[in-house]
Amino acid sequence: MRGLMIILRDIELRRGSKLLLEGANVTLQPGQKLALIGANGSGKSSLFAMLLGQLQADAGDIEGMNNLRLAHMAQEVATTDETAGRYVMQGDARLAQLTADLAAAERDGDFQRAASLHTAMEDADGYSAERRVQRLLQGLGFAEDAAGRPVSDFSGGWRIRLNLARALMTPSDMLLLDEPTNHLDLDATLWLEQWLLSYPGTLLMISHDRDFIDATCERILSIEGGQLQSWKGNYSDYERLRAEMLANQQASFEKQQQRIAHIEDFVRRFRYKATKARQAQSRIKELERMQQLAPAHIDSPFDFVFPPAGKSSDPLLRLDEANLGYADTPILRNVSLMLRPGSRIGLLGKNGAGKSTLLKSLIGKLPLLAGTRTPGEHCRVGYFDQQQLEALDLRASAVLHIQRLSPEAREQEILNFLGGFNFRGDFATRPIAPFSGGEKARLALALVVWQCPNLLVLDEPTNHLDLDMRNAMEMALQGYEGALILVSHDRHLLRNTADELLLVHDGLVEEYEDDLKAYEKWILASYRSSDKPAAGAAPAADVSRKEKRQQAAAQRARLRPLQQDISKTEQAMTAAEQALARLQEQLADPELYTDGSKEELGRLLKKEGELKTQAEQLEERWLELQQTLEELNAELAAE
Repeated sequence: MRGLMIILRDIELRRGSKLLLEGANVTLQPGQKLALIGANGSGKSSLFAMLLGQLQADAGDIEGMNNLRLAHMAQEVATTDETAGRYVMQGDARLAQLTADLAAAERDGDFQRAASLHTAMEDADGYSAERRVQRLLQGLGFAEDAAGRPVSDFSGGWRIRLNLARALMTPSDMLLLDEPTNHLDLDATLWLEQWLLSYPGTLLMISHDRDFIDATCERILSIEGGQLQSWKGNYSDYERLRAEMLANQQASFEKQQQRIAHIEDFVRRFRYKATKARQAQSRIKELERMQQLAPAHIDSPFDFVFPPAGKSSDPLLRLDEANLGYADTPILRNVSLMLRPGSRIGLLGKNGAGKSTLLKSLIGKLPLLAGTRTPGEHCRVGYFDQQQLEALDLRASAVLHIQRLSPEAREQEILNFLGGFNFRGDFATRPIAPFSGGEKARLALALVVWQCPNLLVLDEPTNHLDLDMRNAMEMALQGYEGALILVSHDRHLLRNTADELLLVHDGLVEEYEDDLKAYEKWILASYRSSDKPAAGAAPAADVSRKEKRQQAAAQRARLRPLQQDISKTEQAMTAAEQALARLQEQLADPELYTDGSKEELGRLLKKEGELKTQAEQLEERWLELQQTLEELNAELAAE
């Protein structure tokens, strides 16, 4: 590792007419691990682009970057039929070149050159490369056969994981990671923590996951008011120091008092109840920190609450002896779960265990394979997952999205509501097409809140949200009176909003009687044990290349009809989405919302509902086919 300091001196950085940084100064010591934080749009990604040489500073100097080996996590992956293992291995460009040169030398019979290349491969630790790629993929939650599958087989979120694996494979003196946990579940997040702790170079990371920052970083860089401020310690230290700095400013502590009241109420109810004692103890510790930490977020632009849920049912929703899965293949068996008003459940479980399957089955999006689903008479579900962002109409404004849900609502009422999510002025009334991922996630959450659900079903709701928005959502959820069931890799959110934990594993859903810290230890222990070779395992070299080719050909033959069905479904989904987009373009016409166009508006809204239903059915079919494909891949890998 090259031991050079990186110095940013009097940096000015603009994007268009917006001034992001002015006179910014900071020094990064070699080997430091730093988190770069700041509100969405403050300039974090632009600063990364500048360090990578993709964007030039408008003024100022950068020292120490010459000849520095940089690795970074790209945010997009081009569709390619190259295998995932090969794609990740190419993160080490020198090793990839050596491998290609060695293959060419052996093919041409140039044994003298091949001998020297074998020596170079040994020096580059090239013969362990496949094993290192496999460990990276498994640690990030990929199935065992993933290395041999083409990149084009994977969805967008999994391709981002491949980019992360490729960045970790790259030999580097400095590693730049932009929201590395956004597409990870909790298990993969814990594995990544351990990997980063052993990384010897300088780490600069954009993240809004406070527990992840606490576990991996020793210094915080915050972008505030166009300046780069350096804070010693992790995020919890930053929050405390910033709170002390702001303590003398005039501020309202109503948020703090509300949060304290909710925690005290939980402690009173559950402190001496055996099944909740551990959770209550964690809340007591949170309460002890509250007085000094609350001021750190007093200048947050977000302030929203869940409105009263109104009439409710008890139970709100229940599953009885249910089998859940896709295409007649159960993933979870004999699931019985009752959600009552006030239930606050966090789901734990390894990637692929069935957490999202359980949530989709609960809301009725995925039909049960057996058993019964019984919603209460007054059950109103609010559901959020990352696909909600893709369903947003890019041509419509935030205001229009809500008007479509509630045509009778007054515009000022809608504007006031959206202001709590920091959609103000023109930002609330212009098309959302240029919105960032975080802004779209905020809007999707706002649409859920607007509908006054009494049952919230949230699947990774914090992806793309900055720390202030996460804090506002946590406080809103603490004041929420309905039932909540939540999947999240954000442990801080889980600790402070869920009162009970369920573990999804081995096809079952069971109560988890311990706390999150115990779960973390269990996961990390399983990763450590998985690094050891299985007793009696046959070495991979025992399988001939010819046999591998034959196996691969047979596997492709079995998969081809299913892949063709998936392709046809994708084409139908595209056609439905295009028809819906054309209809929503019509619905964006303000003239439709005048008194003389009510009949036409009603017809178009009805057609919009039909197209959305068609799109959802096609999506469910696509999910079923993808699940069947994954199961067949797993079956073939086991043969």
